[in-house]
Amino acid sequence: MSEQYIRRRRKRMSEMNVVPYIDVMLVLLVIFMITAPLMNLGVEIDLPQASAEPLSDQGDPLMVTVTRNGDFFLDTGDQPQLVDGETLVSTIAAIAARNPDLQVLVGGDRDAAYQHIYAAMVYLQRAGVPSVGLIGDPEDD
Repeated sequence: MSEQYIRRRRKRMSEMNVVPYIDVMLVLLVIFMITAPLMNLGVEIDLPQASAEPLSDQGDPLMVTVTRNGDFFLDTGDQPQLVDGETLVSTIAAIAARNPDLQVLVGGDRDAAYQHIYAAMVYLQRAGVPSVGLIGDPEDD
């Protein structure tokens, strides 16, 4: 046989081309960097400042937020929802019936009228909540 008919067998490359995976990773990184600041799941309020001892941890409390114009937001762990007073009472009463040790924290904007924060506490009392706490920022030294 002549040498021109003899073929050499080529070795197969056993390396993986990772360039497409790096491209996909960089695109996902850019998407997450853009969307992460937009995922603010709270209600923007200015809490009053005071010096007080923090409460002992008794699990995840419910949060009721009172805005400066008197709107109530109920945060049960998901995104806070705008509720009226009667919806606040019925929702928290249903949760309190299943959890007798329920703790509810009320956070009011520092410019909110005392009447609005007091109304939230009255609604919580009507719902049968045994423990209500107030949220505030620590004082600046």
